[in-house]
Amino acid sequence: MSTEQPGRDLPDAGTPHSSAAAPPRWQRKSTLVMVAVLAALAVFGTTTQTWIHVAIGPSEVAQSDLDIPGSKAAVAVSALALVALAGSLATTIAGKIARIITSAVVFLSAVGIIAVVAGVLADPVAAAASEVGAATGIDGQASDATVTVFPVLAIAAAAVLALAALALLWFGRGWNVRTKYDAAKTGTPTQKTGPVDDIDSWDQLSRGEDPTD
Repeated sequence: MSTEQPGRDLPDAGTPHSSAAAPPRWQRKSTLVMVAVLAALAVFGTTTQTWIHVAIGPSEVAQSDLDIPGSKAAVAVSALALVALAGSLATTIAGKIARIITSAVVFLSAVGIIAVVAGVLADPVAAAASEVGAATGIDGQASDATVTVFPVLAIAAAAVLALAALALLWFGRGWNVRTKYDAAKTGTPTQKTGPVDDIDSWDQLSRGEDPTD
């Protein structure tokens, strides 16, 4: 004898159960990685611009003033920006443990950038000394060095990079699935509403599903 109560819907075994709502856009992996990548590129971009303008003092050799780019005033900044860029991109395909490592690398790179640039801002004469010596052929040549706005912009971009790295570390704890192909392997394929294109059809075929259903 059936004991089914009217008005109570039975769960549909074919429908995936969603236990949590989708996170806000600013907490998503794609958003945070994009912010980190853009911040790293911004830091690197500032190093191509003039960081220090040097007015060389009187000497026996006539010499024009120097404009020193960030790539020469602070060589480490360019290298650290590239490390942060690579780490940010690696986060997109990294597993849970690897994601912690790559995010930490990005954060430490950002901190290193801020420390190096702060040294340039604190003592631009020392930062420009090697370039002034190479240009004049005189070590310890007196000069009047002033910084431009680009080192400040580099610090601002590095601060954004550091915050993005911390967000990747914190919110990345809940990112269990790296790609939709990993989701297929775990038996929890994502359902997509709307028209199905050729790529979606291929993905369904790779999971053993019939895209014509």
